[in-house]
Amino acid sequence: MCRHVAYVGPPLVLGELLIAQPHALYRQSWEPRHQRHGTVNADGFGVGWYAEGDPVPARYRRAVPIWSDLSFGDLARVVRSGALLAAVRDATLAGADGEAAAAPFAAERWLFSHNGAVNGWPQSLAPLAAGLPPAELLSLEARCDSALVWALVLRRLRSGEALGEALAATVREVAEAAPSSRLNLLLTDGTSIAATAWGDSLWFLAEPGERAVVASEPYDDDPRWRQVPEATLLVASRTDVQLTPLKEPSA
Repeated sequence: MCRHVAYVGPPLVLGELLIAQPHALYRQSWEPRHQRHGTVNADGFGVGWYAEGDPVPARYRRAVPIWSDLSFGDLARVVRSGALLAAVRDATLAGADGEAAAAPFAAERWLFSHNGAVNGWPQSLAPLAAGLPPAELLSLEARCDSALVWALVLRRLRSGEALGEALAATVREVAEAAPSSRLNLLLTDGTSIAATAWGDSLWFLAEPGERAVVASEPYDDDPRWRQVPEATLLVASRTDVQLTPLKEPSA
């Protein structure tokens, strides 16, 4: 499994959200409080953020534990953004993809992360992979379950589906092909955030008109954090949070 977080709101330095908080993503890499599968997220990390006036996000990703990267603290101390998505990784399977397999994945204006694991990978998703154009398969950043799930989401986004619609449809599609998969997905376009609770913890902190934070678990003990129910789609912006139940594929 993994831990991830997304933020939209007033610009802040990355470290304020990812390092300085008492239970920030940095600490969750070795001491998560709500993780249901696995205990250490040391197989890489990444952060994507949006610079003012540029809709295409920048990324910094490494194949090492976040605590072992001596440069990340400096970067996080000076880079400011009003929207970001970051993750620490616990790999489903050992592999050689390294940095390429670390979230966030990105294309055009979108950033994406998958907290979970596809059951029966890779055989279980072979039929879904066969439905993708060869060029899209050859463009996968890594040979891992998260990269293929991202390709399925991205195809829907490029066809014009909204963030939440793309995530909900992909979760149902993958869950039908690979039952018992854990599919906590997180997606942002720099303005809104969409996420699914499907097999692990998901929380949100909203201040209407100010900011929205969506995370695998709270980074502090603020009583305003709310847990997202299992099998639920969340769509959030700086002004609103909407929760929609997700039905099992057989329902």
